[in-house]
Order: sequence, then C-alpha cells, then structure tokens
Amino acid sequence: MKSCYLAILDVYAEMEEELAKRGESYRVDYAKNEMKKLTRAYFEEAKWSHSACYVPTFEEYMKVALVSSGYMMVATTSLVGIDDNLINKNVMDWVTHKPLIVQASTVIARLMDDMAGHEFEQERGHEPSAVECYMKQHGTSKEEVFLELQKLVSNAWKDINRQCLYPREVPMLILMRVLNLARVIDLLYKDEDAFTHSTTKLKNIITSILVDPVP
Repeated sequence: MKSCYLAILDVYAEMEEELAKRGESYRVDYAKNEMKKLTRAYFEEAKWSHSACYVPTFEEYMKVALVSSGYMMVATTSLVGIDDNLINKNVMDWVTHKPLIVQASTVIARLMDDMAGHEFEQERGHEPSAVECYMKQHGTSKEEVFLELQKLVSNAWKDINRQCLYPREVPMLILMRVLNLARVIDLLYKDEDAFTHSTTKLKNIITSILVDPVP
C-alpha cells in the first residue's frame, strides 16, 4: 500500500509541475480530493467484507458504492489536464458538486458494473453488491432485482439526455466529456463484465478500432 500511495503522489506532483507552467496547478487539488473520497469508500467496503454477516441496506450501500465506482474520480481527473480556457475553477467546482449529469453517470457506472459482475465477485468473497443488498432488503428474486436496477439505469440515461439537450451550466464540451465516460461504462458492462474479463469482448473492440480499423 505504501508503494501505491507514493506512486500516486508522484503522479500528482508531476501533474502539478506541468500545470503550473500554465498557472493551472489548482486543478490537481480537485483530483486529489476525489481520490481521497474514493479511498475512504474502499475502506468502508473493506469493513463490510470483513464482517461476513453484515449486508447493508440498498440505500446504505449506494451511498458508499457510488463513490467507490470511481466515476467521480475519473470524471474530475479527466478535466485536469485539458489545455482549454473553458476549464476554470467554476467548471471544476461544477463537476465536484455532482450535478445531475454526473450523478446519473455515477449510477450507471455502479449499477451496470454490479449487474454484470456480481456473481464472479461473490465467488471471490467480495462485499455485497447492489444485487445482494436489494435482494436481502426487499426479499426479491435476482430477476426482479435486475428489472429494478435496469429501471434506475434507464432513468439515469434520461437525466443525462435532458441535461445535454439544455446545456446551461457549463459548455457542451464539458458535458460531452461526462457523457463519453458514461458511454464507456455502457460498453464495458453491457451483457458482461468486459473490464474484468478484458480478453473477450473488449479485446475484439479495441482490435477493431486500433489494429484493424474499417478504411
């Protein structure tokens, strides 16, 4: 863990040094704060893993798991290095205050990941996913849980579409960055966990784009 921690600090130090040349090193603080939140969420989930009998409620789980999905950290960090005058403190404040499009994208990231990979993760002794938490709390079958979670994902896409249709708070460039990250999640977790099992569908997609692209 110490080696990992030091490596992350080195990355942030390098980012700050590079951005300082443009007077934009303040952006790195936003990325650091999101990484801290992500780490705290991981620790909370680790407590659940070490308490074999404890299964949080769906609401309790989502409060932590939306953070541990990593989406907020990735979305914030993705804006840090953009060399564009559109990225300023107002934009960085906007993304970290979780506007509707970011909240919706985080829901998509968390629930699609859980639906695609929960069985494999349970076999490996991971903490309960949204599927297990919902099943225990409401006494429903896995099929019923999937229907409910798919509704939440569908509603989240509607929220994203709504904010993209009426971009009032930040430029469309920023909204597209958030949207495209959600699209990546959809690609990774639709039908299977292609992030964990990257030698299947994901390998073929990357090959078709970068190795054997259509002329």
